[in-house]
Amino acid sequence: MAKTKYYFNTDSLKFERVVVSFRKRLLRVLGWLSTAAVFGSIVLLLAYSFLDSPKEKQLKRELNAMSFQYELLQQRMELASAVLEDLQKRDDQVYRVIFEAEAIPPEVRAAGYGGVNRYKDLEGFDNSELMTNTSRNMDKLYKRLYIQSKSYDEVFELVKKKAELLASIPAIQPITKRSIARLASGFGHRIHPIYKTYMMHEGIDFTAPIGTEIYATGNGTIAKVEYNGRGYGNNVVVNHGYGYSTLYGHMSRVAVRAGQKVKRGDVIGYVGNTGSSTGPHLHYEVIKNGKKIDPIHFFFNDLTAEEYDIVREQASQSNQSFD
Repeated sequence: MAKTKYYFNTDSLKFERVVVSFRKRLLRVLGWLSTAAVFGSIVLLLAYSFLDSPKEKQLKRELNAMSFQYELLQQRMELASAVLEDLQKRDDQVYRVIFEAEAIPPEVRAAGYGGVNRYKDLEGFDNSELMTNTSRNMDKLYKRLYIQSKSYDEVFELVKKKAELLASIPAIQPITKRSIARLASGFGHRIHPIYKTYMMHEGIDFTAPIGTEIYATGNGTIAKVEYNGRGYGNNVVVNHGYGYSTLYGHMSRVAVRAGQKVKRGDVIGYVGNTGSSTGPHLHYEVIKNGKKIDPIHFFFNDLTAEEYDIVREQASQSNQSFD
């Protein structure tokens, strides 16, 4: 209960009761409320400045966790980038060199991704720089991976073509190599057996009994089958593709037809003595881009190093050809 207050009235020389008007009471109440409001505001301001609410604490924990994950992601991307760089070096310096393909230019591999405003939505945050850098590096890594994937697709196609090329290039002797002594006359100027003058012999002659099997020296298509009483006699031409073709002359019998597909080692005919021939043998030629070249260089799948040296020595002898 509030105490009653008195004051001494000097006019009446008596103690009189202090009467507080409603206006003063109202002003006091308003002053007290204002002071309380100001003090409360200061307390709240200090609390919000230095103390976190439970919700803020949770959000800060989530933000710290997100920042930590971004940093881990950045480290993983750096590791992935290093691995990808090694793959790119192997691609340019090994795989593409083997298959005779041009290396991918560095400016293509390092090309930008997206426009200047691609990361505009990530601006204005406390971790905007971290998020922007991570997103930019992720996009660059994705672009490099895409280019490398396309490069490997191209290399895979080159591998298939290389495999087809290796299977198509003449690489074995056209008759069995039971005796490498069957090579009777090599490529170059030789004495013609009929005209007895030095003439260019554009193939290799293999002596063998009539009826000996003749093999296709590489995969290809029979381009021509010719039956003739002169020149190469009964002969077959195989188109191997990639600019290569081979000719097999003086056959006694042909075992293929024009347009037929053959594989290396398939029997295409039999040794004979037809056409301008002085004895049973096979005349064998290798043609590259329309030019006849020395077949001695195309026996690498069929001979050891020692046998190849012997064959080269025999082929180099300046003797008389059989046709």
